[in-house]
Amino acid sequence: MPPNGGLNPPHIHRRATEILLVLEGTLHVGFVTSNPDNHLITKVLSPGDVFVFPTGLSSFSIPCCQDYAVAIAALSSQNPGVITNANAVFGSNPPINPDVLTKAFQLGKNVVSTLQKQLGGNK
Repeated sequence: MPPNGGLNPPHIHRRATEILLVLEGTLHVGFVTSNPDNHLITKVLSPGDVFVFPTGLSSFSIPCCQDYAVAIAALSSQNPGVITNANAVFGSNPPINPDVLTKAFQLGKNVVSTLQKQLGGNK
């Protein structure tokens, strides 16, 4: 992971399970189970720790307790696919109607508009 906030943002691998092995540093990792529970499973990983992210669930990782971490990720498919949640929703092309996003996420129209502009969905 890159230094200074090397976030691997919430994303989904639709066609693969991911396994992560931490080599250096400390990582905060997690995933959210499917509906209706949407239960957050998290763990702080140290060197030598391994974590499995199930296929199709939204997952993330970010260095914690210091500025960096080194990890190896392996996926159970040569073509795992990746959907970054925020990019898919706020950066779609053409953009999703802001009224839909405003209601779905209970955000103001200005916030939705800003997110769409930042992520390329409102060109």
